Amino acid sequence: MIAYTYALILFFTIIICFIASFDKRILFYRFFGPFLFSAIIVAIPFIAWDIWFTAHGVWWFNTDYTLGIVVAGLPIEEWLFFVCIPFSCVFTYFCFDKFFNWDALSGFNNIIVFIIIIICAVVGLLHYDNIYTFVTALVTVLTLVYLHFIVRVDWITKATVVYGILMLGFFPVNGVLTGSGLESPIVNYNPADFMGVRMFTIPVEDAVYGYTQFLLVLYFFHLFAKKYYAERANLRMLK
Repeated sequence: MIAYTYALILFFTIIICFIASFDKRILFYRFFGPFLFSAIIVAIPFIAWDIWFTAHGVWWFNTDYTLGIVVAGLPIEEWLFFVCIPFSCVFTYFCFDKFFNWDALSGFNNIIVFIIIIICAVVGLLHYDNIYTFVTALVTVLTLVYLHFIVRVDWITKATVVYGILMLGFFPVNGVLTGSGLESPIVNYNPADFMGVRMFTIPVEDAVYGYTQFLLVLYFFHLFAKKYYAERANLRMLK
């Protein structure tokens, strides 16, 4: 049973959101295509990052808690992580966006972006010799610069609020992955490669890593969802 631990974490992370996707008030299942394309696009560089870090001992996996299927040095569960976790995150954002009028939050985009960029830049510079810390800070800064100053999305604050709410699920999921309640962690980190600040058992870098991944998946989801709506509208016009 212990070998199913990582797989069960992913299953329980996604199952409620998956079932709720078919609720007639939500109908998120209609967006499975746009979501999957978005998740795969973002997963490509993140998996490459994951493979490189694993190969160089920045982090590694305790295979006692996995099914034993390894691809490019990563357990199969780690590959699925880049679809399952974003699914629950985007689904949650989708629901908030559907049921609440919160466009006023867009007025805080400048403040949120500048605060996060400044914090990440300072932390990255102070911990340039901790590769996980530095790379995570750098990627987060570049992501926010692209989203806010180049493509000028208006939902960064909304996404940040949702991510804050998602932290309620982040702590138990990442907590177990990093050793909470287990004899040893599923994911282990080289102490020399991160700044050593943990939220319980979770390196703080994990939260920032997840935030950046969420923003990028959400960006592509918006693009593909708009295309989906446009195609549906054109089909109705042709009938």
